[in-house]
Amino acid sequence: MKVILRNPKREVQVAGGRRVKDVLRELDIIPETVLVIRGDTLVTADQMVTDNDTIELRPVMSGGSASGAGEMSGRAQPQAVAAEASGEMSGRAQPQAVAAEDQS
Repeated sequence: MKVILRNPKREVQVAGGRRVKDVLRELDIIPETVLVIRGDTLVTADQMVTDNDTIELRPVMSGGSASGAGEMSGRAQPQAVAAEASGEMSGRAQPQAVAAEDQS
């Protein structure tokens, strides 16, 4: 069976007639780190592959993180403070200050 690997891109030959997870184990690849594709179909770790199959292993990618979102809001907050300090938001800030002065 032909296995097409990426990162770095290469092809290897391995014996078929077994489950995908056994092929991955032989190649020292953690099943959760790749998508296994046969033709145009995703293949699960428990499915059988034959000597005549060609499978492609594509690395799983993810993006973003919880800490990344915090960094974004950390940048947005100082901009709002800077806008308020420059008077851009003074239309909202002044009525609150005036209302506080009227109550005293």
